[in-house]
Amino acid sequence: MDKYQEVLASSQVESNDANVAAAVEKIVAKASEYASAEVYQYLFSSIDLTTLSTTDTQSSVEAFVKRVNDFDNDYPQYKNVAAICVYSNFAEVVSSTLEVTGVDIAVVAGGFPASQTFTEIKVAESAMAVAGGANEVDTVMSLGYYLDKNYEEMCDEIAEIKDAIKDAKLKVILETGALQKAEDIKNASLLSMYSGADFIKTSTGKIYPGASLEAAWVMCQCIKEYYEKTGRKVGFKAAGGIRTTEEALQYYAIVKEVLGDEWLTQEYFRIGASSLANSLLSTMEGTEVKYF
Repeated sequence: MDKYQEVLASSQVESNDANVAAAVEKIVAKASEYASAEVYQYLFSSIDLTTLSTTDTQSSVEAFVKRVNDFDNDYPQYKNVAAICVYSNFAEVVSSTLEVTGVDIAVVAGGFPASQTFTEIKVAESAMAVAGGANEVDTVMSLGYYLDKNYEEMCDEIAEIKDAIKDAKLKVILETGALQKAEDIKNASLLSMYSGADFIKTSTGKIYPGASLEAAWVMCQCIKEYYEKTGRKVGFKAAGGIRTTEEALQYYAIVKEVLGDEWLTQEYFRIGASSLANSLLSTMEGTEVKYF
């Protein structure tokens, strides 16, 4: 048994799909208990506000960032979003346009969204984005390596990207909609964390189904177990199809119930979204708002 198989074999995280679904159902049933103005404001401040379109341009990204700049003046009573997330080639545009403090610059890099390119290109793209101003890199785990059980290549690639971006946060996207089964989501979570991931993230939201509460539960259980074994905290990011306040609240409940309040910070919990910001802002304001 090699070191990768040892990591997977030693995990006690529940991976029976029926049991996972039952555990999630119990949490979702009580999610509404957490509904409050304070929680809604926290969720808003945990958003990685995202634009990942084929039609993105320098001017459209600049306008996107300026909206975040304006938010501080237009809604001074609320904390701004956690980060702006763009394609890697726009990192410098965001860096030169962003004026507010406390908002990170995140990019998707490494052959996003399919992760089908040379490792050298993934590493170079990630490093170039950080050189352009990004301090967070979201990269897709190689499902090709994973499905072939080529764990060494998969893990080495993640470690190389992390080494290239130095102190920038590395969010490894598992593409849980493609993995589907709890067992595979568990394995991908564990291998990514042991390879240096600072966050594990559900989905790209591009090809396969986006985030699911079941995937979130398994991932958070893996984060908890990993922390208990190593003492290192890894963050969780839900992304792909989370559009409403109610949906965001359910992910909040999963994190709170499994990981606790220590993870309910910008440092360890994010939601990747575009339309969610307006939904939460509307809930907070008590009237429909289309700001972003």
